[in-house]
Amino acid sequence: MRTLVLNAGYEPLAVITFRRALVLVLNGKASVVAESGEPVVGPNEILPRPSVILLHRYVKIPYREGTVATRRGVLRRDNHECAYCGKAAATVDHVVPRSRGGSDNWENLVACCLRCNNTKGDRTLAQLGWELRISPKAPRGARWQIRELERPSPQWDPFLQNDTAA
Repeated sequence: MRTLVLNAGYEPLAVITFRRALVLVLNGKASVVAESGEPVVGPNEILPRPSVILLHRYVKIPYREGTVATRRGVLRRDNHECAYCGKAAATVDHVVPRSRGGSDNWENLVACCLRCNNTKGDRTLAQLGWELRISPKAPRGARWQIRELERPSPQWDPFLQNDTAA
């Protein structure tokens, strides 16, 4: 069971275990905003199982440069769809091949199916006459800064609505 932690300004801060969330609530450092599942039964009291908690004090987040491009992140950003044909993607391709000076950044990496990846090889899109179905760019927002938000709980949706996905 995971719990979404919101900063005092209602911005997503982290994902923690429900046990850690209960400790924060019982120590008066946070309050339960949303509950889920079976309640936690203790020897003296019954507590709601927290799904989302809100910290009482604002925690300053250190400046984060940006997210590093990873295979998992590129596939997630492109919804596991090939940037060339639209089929299910399992690999990542460099739009400008590394052998031709392409770098490992968000703007040069796209999700790709194995067939398109093998066909493209180390050639450019102009050489093949191909076009990208998407324009690759670096993702922004808390969903990309907090790693555990890859599989968000449906109960977290109202608290993640203000977040920009791309």
